Amino acid sequence: MLPRLLTQIFGSRNERLLKQYRRVVQQVNALEPEFEKLSDAALKDKTEEFKQRIAKGETVHDLLPEAFATVREGGKRVLKMRHFDVQLIGGMALNDGKIAEMRTGEGKTLMATLPVYLNALTGKGVHVVTVNDYLAKRDAEWMGRLYNFLGLTVGVNMPQMPREEKQAAYAADVTYGTNNEFGFDYLRDNMVQDTADRVARGLAYAIVDEVDSILIDEARTPLIISGQAEDHTELYVRINAVVPQLKKQIGELDLRTGEGVIDPGDFTVDEKSHQVHLTEAGHENAERILTQAGLLPVGASLYDASNITLVHHVYAALRANHLYHRDQHYVVQDGEVVIVDEFTGRLMTGRRWSDGLHQAVEAKEGVQIQSENQTLASITFQNYFRMYGKLSGMTGTADTEAYEFQEIYGLETVVIPPNRPTIRRDELDLVYKSAREKYDAVTADIRNCHERGQPVLVGTTSIENSEIISTLLTKAKLPHQVLNAKQHAREAEIVAQAGRPGVITIATNMAGRGTDIVLGGNVEKQIQIIDADESLSDPEKVARAKQLREEWQGLHDLVKAQGGLRIIATERHESRRIDNQLRGRSGRQGDPGSSRFYLSLDDPLMRIFAGDRVRSIMERLKMPDGEAIEAGIVTRSIESAQRKVEARNFDIRKQLLEYDDVSNDQRKVIYQQRNDILEADSLQAQIASLRESTMEDVVRTYVPSDSMEEQWDLDGLEKTLRDEWHVEVDLKGAVKKAQSITDEEIVELVVKAAHALFDSKIERVGLEQFTPFMRMILLQSIDSHWREHLAALDYLRQGIHLRGYAQKNPKQEYKREAFELFSQLLDVIKMDVTRILLTVRIQSQEEVAQAAEAMEQKAVEISNVTYTHPNEDGSVSEEASLADQVPKVGRNDPCPCGSGKKYKACHGRLV
Repeated sequence: MLPRLLTQIFGSRNERLLKQYRRVVQQVNALEPEFEKLSDAALKDKTEEFKQRIAKGETVHDLLPEAFATVREGGKRVLKMRHFDVQLIGGMALNDGKIAEMRTGEGKTLMATLPVYLNALTGKGVHVVTVNDYLAKRDAEWMGRLYNFLGLTVGVNMPQMPREEKQAAYAADVTYGTNNEFGFDYLRDNMVQDTADRVARGLAYAIVDEVDSILIDEARTPLIISGQAEDHTELYVRINAVVPQLKKQIGELDLRTGEGVIDPGDFTVDEKSHQVHLTEAGHENAERILTQAGLLPVGASLYDASNITLVHHVYAALRANHLYHRDQHYVVQDGEVVIVDEFTGRLMTGRRWSDGLHQAVEAKEGVQIQSENQTLASITFQNYFRMYGKLSGMTGTADTEAYEFQEIYGLETVVIPPNRPTIRRDELDLVYKSAREKYDAVTADIRNCHERGQPVLVGTTSIENSEIISTLLTKAKLPHQVLNAKQHAREAEIVAQAGRPGVITIATNMAGRGTDIVLGGNVEKQIQIIDADESLSDPEKVARAKQLREEWQGLHDLVKAQGGLRIIATERHESRRIDNQLRGRSGRQGDPGSSRFYLSLDDPLMRIFAGDRVRSIMERLKMPDGEAIEAGIVTRSIESAQRKVEARNFDIRKQLLEYDDVSNDQRKVIYQQRNDILEADSLQAQIASLRESTMEDVVRTYVPSDSMEEQWDLDGLEKTLRDEWHVEVDLKGAVKKAQSITDEEIVELVVKAAHALFDSKIERVGLEQFTPFMRMILLQSIDSHWREHLAALDYLRQGIHLRGYAQKNPKQEYKREAFELFSQLLDVIKMDVTRILLTVRIQSQEEVAQAAEAMEQKAVEISNVTYTHPNEDGSVSEEASLADQVPKVGRNDPCPCGSGKKYKACHGRLV
């Protein structure tokens, strides 16, 4: 009661922020007459003036009104577009590090130029993050004209760019690119062997376009850079042949009453959690089938430690066959399995599922199986974007996820009012008993709109559904365009003309399409083509453009009269936000429009979450076939189901983040160490510190701390130091000479001997020559052991939930064990680096030449020896005498034993 009363008196937080921003808008508007009088050169000079003022101590907030006025005036002159007042408000929200929710068609791309320009004045660089390469390139070219006019540089960060071009893109004042590319560049920059190979500079400020799509939808899967691991290609094919013999269980038992209709099988499919589980009988059956296929030894258990990999492959194949469907989760293109982004419907070329799932799908589809990968570097989007000094975002639909943005990223959501009031009509959902009845109703609605000349956008949740509707419309002789992952290249062109009278467009999820659907079609595209035509004179271009605009106005008025753009959705998505994105395509800038969702009890969301409740309502009402329910209670029931899914997905993302936070802290330490090593002029102090610590650890194994002399094993210590570390030190002699000696003094003697050994190597080569070698050894050791550590963390994570059965908190256990693993990692790196640097042999050019000559001589001396070579089956091949052969065997010649290998890789290794 009290919060509601306070809100009525003081207004909501959103209203108070808007009121504050509107006062600044008045200041910007007051500057407009003054800025209109400036020449182009004087307007451009403002940029340099602002930079100097920042250098003298002014902040970006101090400059905001003038900077915004400068950008607005530049936009009018260069882009022929004037920022609306609501765009100025949105720009202020972005500058404050908040999320601006602006409806589709309100001009988010233009709005972003305001905070981008203002923050680029600091010289630290601004990253504008988009959902795909097309939008990054388009926005950089489109808005780049304004930035260049005002004296700023613009770069585009694209995949596969040469290093020099990437470095130039990052060095620019404004850099456009995708979330994936920025994230991968961060990981790659922390894998380089030389500072000159880095491409990015600091992470100062980022504006994320379609922020909900990037920071929420894509945050469930981390970015991973991987290299080839062990090859199990044949095993995937063999397991895929076995899995069809396992039977899916139909139905479900009520565990409390033991009642329920059930057709027993070998495994259950849980669509809610997207998992497959073998039943008890399924385990036995799987063991029997695998034994028959020769994959499991007779009498062996599937859960023996040596067969864990086999279990992993069986589960991957079951998920590939029963949860991942072609043209819904992936497409097969040019003999490759390409993932489809479930949120945007786009192809994710180059991305692969992990844990062997991608290989299992490749085996199922009969395409070439690519090798499994080993993680080299990994980071979640949450942890990458939280590293920016200032982060903000913009989207048409953020309010439903405002809690998650605040909880995980500390980002507040500000709902920006539209420039003109929205008059779109959102009709109640229609729910049919079967999919056939639903599709019949959809076709009838589309036909009605098409005949009246009203454009229609048909929304689907998968490629498969978009093709079903396309087939139905083709049968009904209704002309249409299909926009899904398979028509990715024509996306902008199809969307641009989707508002023409009577046009029917079928589209998968419309998140981040980045192109407005203008009623009557997008005339600006056609005018751009005329402007680019060099065969036309300027008066002809003006006349043609005027004619096109007049034609467009007629079409625009016709479509408005028919009710604007009609949105027909054939399914609810599991997130309300993505449904709102689809609805938001209609009713832009105060245009009329309408939307309706057509559903059936066969839809996945309905079947899993709300089907029983709605079916019982239909049965109580005794509804005939072909009739639909249209009631607020049903729509609310569906939205309640969506909220459940959203809450579950939030828990998944939060859990992923909590686990990744552990490795993120460790990642920061490792990357910081790498950077220190790369940037250090001298590494002697670091190496000396590692050497002292290592030598102390070695000594303490034989000479425990605070121990008596009788407890010391000096023989063992001397032998270890000599054999493993090449450190010669007469400890027993030192003890005899000294009247009394402590364990600390033994440590000092060993450390001193190790330092002397190392210094002798440096004297031989010179510090300048030896430093690059030290740097290489340090980096290689860190990288190789970090890779192994990531794999160990992955294995730990997979089984940690089992600790719950022992009444332990899995997250706390994971943190504790991950910390122990990290301590071991640092110890192993320390020992590894010290051992290599102490035992490395330094040879002069003359010594290398002499050693090579000695090897060749040895090859001549052994010409009368007889060799035998074991075959792969364990038998021994015929003895081959070299007495009658050529006396000298070259290192790259075939081995005389007949193995087929080169001599150096076979018996030459003995030499």
